[in-house]
Amino acid sequence: AGNYGFQAQPVGFPGGFIPPPVQSQPTMDGAIWMPIPPSVPNCPPGLEYLTQIDQILIHQQLEVLEIVTGFEENNKYELKNALGQRVYFAAEDTDCLTRNCCGPSRPFTMKIIDNLGREVIRLHRPLRCEACCCPCCLQELEVQAPPGTTVGYVVQNWTFCLPKFTIQDEKRKDILKIKGPCVVCRCCEDVHFEVISLDETCPVGRISKQWTGIVREMFTDTDNFGISFPMDLDVKMKAVMIGACFLI
Repeated sequence: AGNYGFQAQPVGFPGGFIPPPVQSQPTMDGAIWMPIPPSVPNCPPGLEYLTQIDQILIHQQLEVLEIVTGFEENNKYELKNALGQRVYFAAEDTDCLTRNCCGPSRPFTMKIIDNLGREVIRLHRPLRCEACCCPCCLQELEVQAPPGTTVGYVVQNWTFCLPKFTIQDEKRKDILKIKGPCVVCRCCEDVHFEVISLDETCPVGRISKQWTGIVREMFTDTDNFGISFPMDLDVKMKAVMIGACFLI
């Protein structure tokens, strides 16, 4: 974990975090961070990176101890651009009891950190039902950017077959919809969730779970996802789409 900026707590940086390299230079694990973009007016701090990209690849870090023991650990993810440069690093923040008792339906807080070591996005999911059969307790996720400032929500819709979600802004106004396939677990192929307009006529983007191979799919719970969106989409909605990916 030290390769990602989490080491013994130094003076002046709370929580045991030290910032990763600020320039486009390799880290200890050989990864290269995306160069820091210039500031953008009316853009939440740290989301300037999103103004320059139209897709994000999310790679879950493989936890060896979890594979060997089956003991669920906090998930960690790399968020990369199309060039393979690391844009953000995400780390789950939940307690041991919650992770291992509640499983995939557990509540969580996800902290997303940028090149400067700042927490620029925070995702919060409360404890809700894992299935969509109960319309009064569906999944929901709040997206804050920066932490403490809500920019949007992802809300699960009650349906009998197709998994559906609605992307909302900070005022709970519906902005976009997400529609998934009838079968969300497919062998040897990717699974796509389409991001569409509210009237469901115009495609806006896509969230895809990538097939990682039979061995990895059978013996680990690590996932790889891809997110695509228009370059000129509001950066706040891009951040909410990242949150939607983690909820899915």
